[in-house]
Amino acid sequence: MPAYLVTQATVVDEERYRKYREAAGPLIATFGGKLLARGAAVEVLEGEHDKRPAVMFEFPSMESIRAFWSSPDYLSTKKLREGAATVNSWAFPGR
Repeated sequence: MPAYLVTQATVVDEERYRKYREAAGPLIATFGGKLLARGAAVEVLEGEHDKRPAVMFEFPSMESIRAFWSSPDYLSTKKLREGAATVNSWAFPGR
């Protein structure tokens, strides 16, 4: 069953965050993830939203998201964004 990873970031250092994105993208692909939307403006249909753009990936399963997220390679890649952005990420299964 596919699963989805959604991330929103408040970027304070574009150059450092770009290096993180460039390193994370190929790593995501090694876990079967594919980019569905990047920098997408969220249109609020009901309720509230903080207006940050969203990035969304599809993975083969929740297990593949967890494997990616906890992999030693990603843990070291995440250090590239330290001080460059504040990030919120959510994962959920599809149908």
